[in-house]
Amino acid sequence: MNTSIFKEYDIRAGYPEDINENTSYQIGKSYGSYIQEMFDKKKCVVGHDNRLSSPTLYESMIQGLLDSGCNVIDYGLITTPMHYFTRYKNNALGIMVTASHNPKDDNGFKFSFDDVANARGQMIYDFRDYTLKEKFLNGNGIREQRNIKEDYLNYMKNNVQMGQRKLKVVIDPGNGVTTTIMKECHQLFQNLDITYICDENDGTFPHHHPDPAVEENLEMLKEKVKEIKADIGIAYDGDGDRVGFIDELGNYVPADKILIIATRALINTFQNKMILYDVKCSKALEEEIIKLGGTPYMERTGTSYTEATTKQKNIPLGGEYSGHIFFNDRGPEICSGIYDGLRILEILSKTEKNFSELLKGINEYITTPEIKIPCSNDKKFKIVEQVKEYTKNKNYPFNDIDGVRISFDKGWALVRASNTGPNLILRFEATTTEELNKIEKEFTDLVTTLNQ
Repeated sequence: MNTSIFKEYDIRAGYPEDINENTSYQIGKSYGSYIQEMFDKKKCVVGHDNRLSSPTLYESMIQGLLDSGCNVIDYGLITTPMHYFTRYKNNALGIMVTASHNPKDDNGFKFSFDDVANARGQMIYDFRDYTLKEKFLNGNGIREQRNIKEDYLNYMKNNVQMGQRKLKVVIDPGNGVTTTIMKECHQLFQNLDITYICDENDGTFPHHHPDPAVEENLEMLKEKVKEIKADIGIAYDGDGDRVGFIDELGNYVPADKILIIATRALINTFQNKMILYDVKCSKALEEEIIKLGGTPYMERTGTSYTEATTKQKNIPLGGEYSGHIFFNDRGPEICSGIYDGLRILEILSKTEKNFSELLKGINEYITTPEIKIPCSNDKKFKIVEQVKEYTKNKNYPFNDIDGVRISFDKGWALVRASNTGPNLILRFEATTTEELNKIEKEFTDLVTTLNQ
């Protein structure tokens, strides 16, 4: 087994080179043995996305679970948020076959060892070490098939409260697994006039890559919003836990600005006014939270971490730049792109303002998108440490919760190692183009030199 498939947040790699049916069986038998030995858990819930390799990987994983003596509650083809909901409903740990927003030929596993979020960091590396020893339990578990759809739809219906305004909406699920449930979710609410694009259930993702945090993947959505003069466009990722937005003018609205909109609309309803965001988010979000009487809380990137902190600290609203949004103020938080989209539609349905107008008055910054610089896995973390030393020598203020985020009077720079691939991630923000170019050049040149 290639140990590099064990990432910071999950198991993920190419199929069938590094993840195949044999790997899946081993992961299943290891996971079933592990939760029995370490947590005295005898059952788990399972599901899979719509990638072409998922059904066979799923069956081999289940067989491994059963052969460990673990009982399996089988929910079949579901979104990742639906899988999270099955964990909540059954008070059980679980494992989901999915590669999230990765390319169509990848696959993997998201899994849990506690009741707050997916496994993360050392949890995964401990499981990796256990798996490599191959000292698994043997048994004859029982497989039970169930359906979560009715409970999941009730969750949506009971936790979204639409206003009276009728909205024209374009939805782009990117041919991902949300195509199997989204229309039934949307039909629960009146006053939504929805046009769907890329809505065939197709795990080859034929129209575009299913990652709504990358603006170039949303060109079809932008054009359709402008064509039919919609109020808003919403996109989901491949497994349904990320969401992206387009305003009525066809402009991309990143997740940190969505958090500003949600904070403005909801903070007065929160008892705990702490709002969580990750290190990649704009300073404008922090400033808006403070202006509204809230407490900003910056966390490292990675939904396993941000979601865990949101729940552990009972934070009512959180999210990260990649498009994971956590509404933790009603019912259980399940990190659902469909639910997040509905909550933003709820906010829009209770105002006569255009979507773009909901961001009026925020402090304006010029920002770069995420910049990915290819860098080997064995080198990327060393470079981040070298950037930290450079920052210390320059006496720049910095935050090292996740990589290095360097603060300046008129902007900031971020250099961090990707936890999902052989890349360094850079992002920059400043009050002027001149200042942005200055900051970006300093740290891009530094990283380029260190990466030679």
